[in-house]
Amino acid sequence: ARQQREDQERVRTLISDISHQTKTPIANSLLYTELLLEQPLTKEGRECADALHMQVKKLDFLIQALVKSSRLESGVIAVHPKEEAVSPMIEQAVTQAALKAERKGITINCDQLAGTAFFDRKWTAEALYNLLDNAVKYSPPGSMIRISVIEYPMFYRIDIADEGRGIPEEEQTLIFKRFYRAQDAAQEEGIGIGLYLTREILKKQGGYVKVRSEYGKGSVFS
Repeated sequence: ARQQREDQERVRTLISDISHQTKTPIANSLLYTELLLEQPLTKEGRECADALHMQVKKLDFLIQALVKSSRLESGVIAVHPKEEAVSPMIEQAVTQAALKAERKGITINCDQLAGTAFFDRKWTAEALYNLLDNAVKYSPPGSMIRISVIEYPMFYRIDIADEGRGIPEEEQTLIFKRFYRAQDAAQEEGIGIGLYLTREILKKQGGYVKVRSEYGKGSVFS
């Protein structure tokens, strides 16, 4: 038990160091690339600056996701579930995903949202947003994402159904692993950590996530 506590403390210290040491250089890199993009550049120079800016943003997201997942695993971040209405949490996640969906002409349709559940609003909204973000990312323009809920006696279920490409059966057990990316998803942006984070957040609260999908016919994440 003492060894475990010491190991956890070392992990906490390491995470804190990584977060502290990378925060400033990444923020500066983002600032300078944004300033560079405001300058008059040749076509080739702008393409290089755009690519650089995109890679710095990806690095920033990667570091944040790694730190977040490591803190969840080591217990540095604690969830605090309490009973409250579910609809405000779902609306919060939908609001975060709305702009990206609008750009692709995707409609997010919510069935009647009612009832209460026992959950941590902040972290559950993040888990739900990760699922919505994936649904938008892998759905064709002009399609629909439907959010529906079922209130059972012992738990509350939220379904997110999309009209995307679907997930092959042999990959459905792999997609929740850290950094796993399906073969068809290679051309899309992302690093394969959103579903892993969603699973960890829900597991911390005694919940879980599962997927039903048929390749070519969309997916339903519950």
